[in-house]
Amino acid sequence: MSRRLVNLTLDTLEDLPRPCRQCVYWELDPVSAERACATGDPGLEKEAWVSQTLLEWGSCGKLAYVDGMPAGFVMYAPPAYVPRSMAFPTSPVSADAALLTTARVVPAFAGGGLGRMLVQGVARDLTKRGVKAIEAFGDAKPDETDESSACLAPVDFYLSVGFKTVRPHPRYPRLRLELRTALSWKSDVEYALEKLLGSMSPETLLRPVRPVTATRSADN
Repeated sequence: MSRRLVNLTLDTLEDLPRPCRQCVYWELDPVSAERACATGDPGLEKEAWVSQTLLEWGSCGKLAYVDGMPAGFVMYAPPAYVPRSMAFPTSPVSADAALLTTARVVPAFAGGGLGRMLVQGVARDLTKRGVKAIEAFGDAKPDETDESSACLAPVDFYLSVGFKTVRPHPRYPRLRLELRTALSWKSDVEYALEKLLGSMSPETLLRPVRPVTATRSADN
């Protein structure tokens, strides 16, 4: 079973689960989101948001593939790019943090560590860009009949991948992951090894090493 992470782009955007591809819960403020869903094209609004964020800030999402199949994704951005973030009772997000808005693993691939893999991918990306932490609004009481539950990851998920609660709330606590502790030594070494091996051709990996033999000087 092969697993890989890729950046969210306008091309890979089409690999999001259909409901998520059309959802603008995070990308627009509540009034604009409701209007887009009622009379506009939410899919086009989401594409415009991703395009603008990529252009102005850079990578804003990761997708995980298992054997070539889309298996999960996360999206993240500075809170200034996420109008919905101000609607939560535990806002605002800290000034030194990026906001992880959505984290989802396709049910068929749940339980295989993809959630942790996605969060570590975000941590690696943001660490290189000088961001200090990731914050998220978790859902402490997921309710399938509530629209927001489909767009928020459960609190238990965030706690399981290293987040800590920084502002409690009975339904929507705000959680934080310090990036200096997000990447374990083991995962960093594995990532570096994957990059090293990925840069070497099969011919290089399989080429036999010739023994070094001592040669005598022509003067002897």
